[in-house]
Amino acid sequence: MNWITNFVRPKLQAFVGKKEVPDNLWETCPKCSQMLLKKELEANLYVCKHCDYHFRISAKKRLECTFGNNFMIMDTPKIKPDPLKFKDSKKYTERLKEAQKKNSVQDSVIVASGTLGKKKIVSAIFDFNFMGGSMGMAAGEAIITACEFSRKNHLPLIIFSSSGGARMQEGILSLMQMPRTVIAVNSLSKTNIPFISVLTDPTTGGVSASFAMLGDIIIAEKDATIGFAGSRVIEETIKEKLPQNFQKSEYLIEKGMIDIVIHRKDLSKKIQDILDFLI
Repeated sequence: MNWITNFVRPKLQAFVGKKEVPDNLWETCPKCSQMLLKKELEANLYVCKHCDYHFRISAKKRLECTFGNNFMIMDTPKIKPDPLKFKDSKKYTERLKEAQKKNSVQDSVIVASGTLGKKKIVSAIFDFNFMGGSMGMAAGEAIITACEFSRKNHLPLIIFSSSGGARMQEGILSLMQMPRTVIAVNSLSKTNIPFISVLTDPTTGGVSASFAMLGDIIIAEKDATIGFAGSRVIEETIKEKLPQNFQKSEYLIEKGMIDIVIHRKDLSKKIQDILDFLI
């Protein structure tokens, strides 16, 4: 019997008091594995100070990082949940309720109006934390709402995309959001309203195949994955090895697919400069 461990230490701890350190103060960088203090990570706009890895952030945090406190979240049309009565290992309605409770949002896209610099804008922001940012009917209606508000008030539109694509639980109804959102954003060009598309990690599937690549200016954050199908699927289909950094924002700008690759800390200022030039 170790009397120091079993007798002396408990007596000392009882006398001094055990200090419990919260286990949620730190975040591990997925790229360089460095431990990051969450307060410092937040102050650095959720970018690793060691390797510049851009963490995925929620839609509300994205609003704060880009617009500060100069925004107001808008109401979007309510959609009847689970139109196809879909069920896999659990009901779709249960998955929706869990995602809504966990993320404190109604669906994968929120719409906000606000001020960036001296310019009034309207913005739609995808939240990848909500079922992989998948685009279903509610997300489609949110994008269309943002476009209509933009057109009626003659305000520039900024869409921040972060999505795995269409929402499989809504089947063809989800796929129909692709042409609907394309028509909505194209309507802005008729009245010369700027549409800036910001691609964040990841922007894939039906979102990348529809409105996300139709911006007057297309901006991508550093090292963001952008594409339609996954690289492994493509390799298995074409039976060839893909280039290094395939589907990364730095690769896409070399091929002329996007206009700007930017660090998150410079994003807000860059959008302001673009709007000053266009308006």
